[in-house]
Amino acid sequence: MSEPTPKPVEPNTILAQDRTRMASFRTQLALDRTTLAWIRTALTMASFGFGTVAFFRSLEHDVPGNETQKLHQRVVVLGVALIVLGMVSTALAGVSHWFTLRRLMRGETPVLRQWPLSITVAMLLSVVCLTGLWALLLR
Repeated sequence: MSEPTPKPVEPNTILAQDRTRMASFRTQLALDRTTLAWIRTALTMASFGFGTVAFFRSLEHDVPGNETQKLHQRVVVLGVALIVLGMVSTALAGVSHWFTLRRLMRGETPVLRQWPLSITVAMLLSVVCLTGLWALLLR
């Protein structure tokens, strides 16, 4: 019995394979850009937290008083909450990036989460801001 002759590979098949590899490459680059955007956002939140604490600390020294001290204490809590939220956002973005990249490397299709990281951080940031506003209004 003779071996079957291999069929010649069609040019369209080669082009489709090249497009698939390029699509995976573009998806990975988009994933990297998204992670970098998360890092920028998290750094902005943490920087704003540090700046807020530093500003009100200088205000506490320039205008001594019981009212200023209470305001400073409340703003420190808000600043620390923003710093923690920035750190948690960076860590979650890194974990999400790693899991999605692993799926890409295995040739699987990345999945959309039912509850994305962006909604989680937006809700947490809203809670932090509303808590800070509530604390400032109750002074």
